[in-house]
Amino acid sequence: MPDYSRIREMISHRIVIEYDTGARIVGYLSSCRPNEGQVQLVTLSRARLEDSQGNVLETHESLTVCPNLITGFGLEEGPSGRANAS
Repeated sequence: MPDYSRIREMISHRIVIEYDTGARIVGYLSSCRPNEGQVQLVTLSRARLEDSQGNVLETHESLTVCPNLITGFGLEEGPSGRANAS
């Protein structure tokens, strides 16, 4: 498991969060949550969301995201009425 607490060392620096699809989020690391232990959420200022070709899809003055690995995803509510985990 990655050492997410090391992300705190990057506060005030421009960072890149990359995904397996090639998409990325680029921005200045403003804060990490929780304040101690493994980082679960980060807030980026002047954030750009880019596709795998580097095209900017969105920009945000402030954006909070989860920098952790995804272990699954699914519907919490939907047509079937039950969760479907992947």
